[in-house]
Amino acid sequence: MSESEMKAGQNGTSGFGMPLFGFPKIAFGELAEQGVGRAQEGCEKIKAASEEMAEALRETYSSNTKGATDYGLKVIEISKDNAASAIDFFAHLLASKSVTDVFTLSATQARKVFDTASSQNKELWELAQKLATETGEPIRKRVTKVLHPAG
Repeated sequence: MSESEMKAGQNGTSGFGMPLFGFPKIAFGELAEQGVGRAQEGCEKIKAASEEMAEALRETYSSNTKGATDYGLKVIEISKDNAASAIDFFAHLLASKSVTDVFTLSATQARKVFDTASSQNKELWELAQKLATETGEPIRKRVTKVLHPAG
């Protein structure tokens, strides 16, 4: 540093003709502490939000497992019932004594299959809706809690 730069620094300006501002050490320390405090507070909020979301995922997984099991069991039950109905139909068909009996049994079976399928589809649709609602509810609650904390 040249002698002129040192003199300029002593009279309150930088070497570039800009004034030097005195920044009290106390004020700087307070600002630094406030910044650290805000950073810690932000980290705590992020940690709390992360814990809330982890809990929501645990609840969702648990709910989803039960709902998926119920749905799977209903599909198995429906398959069993449909297989039994088909076997019963074929047994009656084999016992038929005339072509008229075959047509009558076939028409009756077709109507029965249609009605049963409609009912079964309705049951499966209701289970799927319940599964979707129960799966999404814990996440919705937790996200709402995280994004809109009380008071």
